[in-house]
Order: sequence, then C-alpha cells, then structure tokens
Amino acid sequence: MRKKSVLRNLLIDIVCAGLALVIFALFHHVLPRQSQGLGIVISNPYQTEAADPDSGSTVPEDALLLASTGVSDASVLASRGGRQSGGRTGSGEKGGSALTEDTEDTEDTAPAADTTPLSEKFPDRFTDTVVVTENSYTSPDIAITVSENTLGRTTYYLADIYVRDITCFRSALAKDTYGTGFRDSVADMAALNNALLAVNGDYYGNTGEGVVIRNGVIYRANPTNCDVCVLYYNGTMRVMPGSAFSVEEAVAEGAWQAWTFGPALLDTDGSVLTAFDSTGRLIANNPRTAIGYYEPGHYCMVVVDGRGASAGISLPDLSQLFHDLGCTAAYNLDGGNSSVMVWQDGVINDPSGGGRESSDALLITEVNTHE
Repeated sequence: MRKKSVLRNLLIDIVCAGLALVIFALFHHVLPRQSQGLGIVISNPYQTEAADPDSGSTVPEDALLLASTGVSDASVLASRGGRQSGGRTGSGEKGGSALTEDTEDTEDTAPAADTTPLSEKFPDRFTDTVVVTENSYTSPDIAITVSENTLGRTTYYLADIYVRDITCFRSALAKDTYGTGFRDSVADMAALNNALLAVNGDYYGNTGEGVVIRNGVIYRANPTNCDVCVLYYNGTMRVMPGSAFSVEEAVAEGAWQAWTFGPALLDTDGSVLTAFDSTGRLIANNPRTAIGYYEPGHYCMVVVDGRGASAGISLPDLSQLFHDLGCTAAYNLDGGNSSVMVWQDGVINDPSGGGRESSDALLITEVNTHE
C-alpha cells in the first residue's frame, strides 16, 4: 500500500508540474501580451503647429511627455547606443539586407526639410470633391489608381498613390494594440481604420528584432542586420542598413513610419540590385508585398501573387520591376501567405493559402472629412 501511495503522489506531482509548464508557456509564448515599448512620440519638425500624436493605437500616456522635448529620457538612448549595432535578436525570419554602411553616407543623405506643401507638387492630381471609380479614388488630399498587371506568368497589383498630407499614409496595429501575439486580417484592420487602400506590413510581432515606428510613435529600436525603411513627416522615404538607424536622428528628422523586414530593392542611387544577404528560399520566386517611392508625396504599393496560377517573383526581378516603374527607392515587406491588398473594402489579389493574419498593415486613409 505504501508503494502505491508513493507512486500516486509522484504521478500527481508530475501532472501538476506539467500543467504549470503549460500555463507558463501560454502566458509567456502563446497568449498575446501588450507591451509599452519605448513610447517616444515624434513631433513634426516641418510645421509650426504641433503634430497630432494620436496614432489610432494604444499609446502609453507617459509617452506624450516626451513629445515636446524630443528624446529627453537619456537612459533610453544610452540603452540603445544611439546608432544601432548589428546582430539579430529575434527568432522570426526577416527579409535580410542588400545595403551596407559603405553604400550610404549618412551625413550627406539625411532627408532635407522640404517646406513646399505636397499639394503644390502635384496640383493636377487632386480633386475638390471625392471622385470614385472602380480603379481610382481622388479627393482634396489623396489620389489612388489601382491596376492589375502581368509580367510573364506573374500577376501583380499596383497602387499608384499621391498624398497631399503625409498623415494619410498610416499604419494599423492588430487589435489596435502594440505587442506580441496580436494578429488581425488586413481587411479587418482596413475596415477598423476606414482605409481606402491597405496592404500587409512587416509583421513586427513575429520577432523582437529591429525598428517599429508607427504613426509617429517609436515603439521599438532593437538591433537588426536587416535593412530598415523610414518614412518622414516631410514625405521623404529612405532605406538604410539596420546598423545605420539612430533613435536621435529619427526624432530630429521627423520619422513618421519605420519598418524592419527588407531587403532594400533599389540601391541608394535608384539602381537595380542583384545581390541580397538573405536565404535562397527568400530570394526565389514568392508572393511579395513591397512599397516604392518616387518623391515626397508620391508612392506605390505592389502585391505579387504566387504559389498558384501566378508564379510569384524573385527579389532581383522585383528590384527590376520597381526600377522600371521609375521609383527612386523601394522596400520589401513581409510576403508569402501574408501578401494581401485591400482596395475599397475588398481583397483584390489572390493570397497564397487564403491569406494570413498579421500584426500590422499599411493604410491610405482620409484624415479630413470631404463631401
């Protein structure tokens, strides 16, 4: 009897220990966790009026204290070392890099302040009232034209975008919250934010690596070997090696969005890239999502179908595509099953595997009310 009692107690202890491990794993690895992150709000240095810090997502209240003073928390910068050093910290597979410090002189290529209103650059692109067709949308602040195109056996969707106000180019967070484990469909994020156009983002929540700036708020600035893409308040978009990103410069230069996936799809002079520091699987034909930049206020979003009737596209061919489109910079975002484009309330591409939920999305949305 004594032996049976000992065995029974041992089995009970094993079961309890197993349950404890399951609960620990759920809370620390599976269940979503809200995270405050850095919470540094970046003011718009290119206008005299204070920029609206409301990103449409959960922002810590104490982050607002940093808005008027830039980065006043010296401990934050000290912990980040200002400019990032290399070394991946996350387990997720990002897209990699095509740039090195040698390809960019950061002292000479920092975005210069542009005092010309974006609307004056493209006076013939916008309309006094909202005009909507099957493949276009124009208003006083936005002009979008969407087209379906083929390139050999590859089908891709191109959204040509002009914005008069850079805050029309927004990001959305799944469940309207920054943290790990939060996921939503691109369609749901678009609907929640009244977006006219939406594509998936960099799936920041899949890893702790790299830079996360969303709607003027720095949530994360961790080391990465991947290229980083930064969109500034003045409409400039710049792609840089992860090691070249600086928190101080992001605040001083007015970063509005920043993504970590990569790689860059054009060299710093707009030339085609053929060599990528990435795995062969990622370089080969795949469904893709990418953004392109022509000049301040003029951008494009591209989603490429693959793994089905459409063959997908390789990184070298995607680089050539953006060069042929006339872009001066371009950046690869999360792809594969994540690649989704939503246009006027519906998914217009054929996502691989039916699509995949993501932690974030890129949006074009009105910030003003127009009749």
